[in-house]
Amino acid sequence: MQDWHIYLVRTRYGSLYTGIATDVARRLAEHEQVNGRGAKYLRSKGPLELAYQAKIGDRALALKVECCIKKLSKDQKESIVTTTPSGQDLLDLIGFDEASMA
Repeated sequence: MQDWHIYLVRTRYGSLYTGIATDVARRLAEHEQVNGRGAKYLRSKGPLELAYQAKIGDRALALKVECCIKKLSKDQKESIVTTTPSGQDLLDLIGFDEASMA
């Protein structure tokens, strides 16, 4: 089983993009390529800066956490960036309850 990470990328406009990957550095490089495999949302919004990353666990959990983070306000996402919680601390901060996500 591979370890999955959640990450937040800051665009040149200050917005935060949330994603998951097994290799965050590789994924960030993909986002930065002009005709690469990166997210359409990030095209023409570079340069990109990795603002936050944390190891989450398996892919299923990472997808659920990504969904939760994408629903947060900009201020809540900025709080994640400034406090840099890891693993369980991140889950607690966003109020993640896996039982309610089933």
